[in-house]
Amino acid sequence: MRIAICTLGCKVNQYETQAIEQELLRRGHRLVDFEDEADAYIVNTCSVTAVSDKKSRQMLRRARTRNPAAVIAACGCYAQTHPDDVEALAVDVLAGTNDRGGFLDLVEKAAAEKTRLVHLDDALHRREFEILPAGGMAARTRAMLKVEDGCVNFCSYCIIPFARGPVRSLPMAEAEAQVKKLAAEGYREIVLTGIEISSYGRDLPGNVGLIDLVELVCRAAPATRVRLGSLEPRTVTREFCERSSKLPNLCPHFHLSLQSGCDATLRRMNRRYDTARYLESCALLREFFDDPAITTDLITGFPEETESEFAETLVFIERCAFADMHIFPYSIRPGTKAAEMAQVEKSVKEERAARAAEVARAMKTAYLDRCVGKTLPVLFEGAETEGSAGHAPNYTEVLVEDAGLQNEVRAVRILRRDGERLRGALEETR
Repeated sequence: MRIAICTLGCKVNQYETQAIEQELLRRGHRLVDFEDEADAYIVNTCSVTAVSDKKSRQMLRRARTRNPAAVIAACGCYAQTHPDDVEALAVDVLAGTNDRGGFLDLVEKAAAEKTRLVHLDDALHRREFEILPAGGMAARTRAMLKVEDGCVNFCSYCIIPFARGPVRSLPMAEAEAQVKKLAAEGYREIVLTGIEISSYGRDLPGNVGLIDLVELVCRAAPATRVRLGSLEPRTVTREFCERSSKLPNLCPHFHLSLQSGCDATLRRMNRRYDTARYLESCALLREFFDDPAITTDLITGFPEETESEFAETLVFIERCAFADMHIFPYSIRPGTKAAEMAQVEKSVKEERAARAAEVARAMKTAYLDRCVGKTLPVLFEGAETEGSAGHAPNYTEVLVEDAGLQNEVRAVRILRRDGERLRGALEETR
């Protein structure tokens, strides 16, 4: 069959789509663009906000208009948490966030028998980690490896624990085998991803944690860069920094989830740290790594957030001196505790996001300026009209005039900042 896939949401969804693509190709199917006519359309849905729900519904409707006779299949978080809403769209296959092989069996069966099929479980009762093939369908530059699924933090604004269930971890031996395979296939960088990788190992025997996995992965592929996905501040302890700083192929880029720089707001969010603990994490990273890139997420206009609370956040993010930030006005997620709180006006949420973004731009500019004059190893990922572009270990984007550097790691002398990226020259040509 000709099968088209649309993926919404996070890197975990992207990873799982890549695994689905690999399995479809193995089964002899042909992948086509989602905008083309196909025999089956798969929408890997997201439900992190009400806007994500809406986009998921839109893509399912769009698939039906592409080819009314095609099999329309929904999987992912929105399908898991709101199956009645998805069924109302007359999809042919409805599955959730588990058993991708079984899901594809249903897609094939629905196409052969012209029938509608539903396969859902209770995410909160899952105990086994579903092992999927790692990698990427694009050029072999960067691969993702999903090492954890599930979350039990139950932040007041988040529905994902109900979509993904409790913490399950990829066994260490399997992680080592997949990393060695990816390195042998030519990938130059591996990104460790999951729903909440800071909880890695909680369900495994032997009292292992994320740092044990990171050491294993870095040593299993010493010539391959290793990058971490989003971390909780509590992960960054002195032991974590001491051990991780000894791994030469670990990228000094740490995405520490923040959400708010005000302790009162963090308590309403049910986050498991305060601003003092967050600052401690930043200080530890800067003690053990040379000017690491610390990046974060921020939600503005969270329910009941006052102007003074937001002012605290602005002061706090400047103290953290982030290299980059992802800033989102709060979006109501029905079914969560935060949705029942007193809401902030949309215009206020957006105005606060704009003010935070202005501070974030200044911090990013300062970080990029500090990179000028340094020599950084850059992994080149693609060609541009002006040369080749790639990323340094700190995840700054770097452009050089030289062409044909795809999938190479080269030493680059940083010459200047150009907007939100860096310009440099290959050390060998200076």
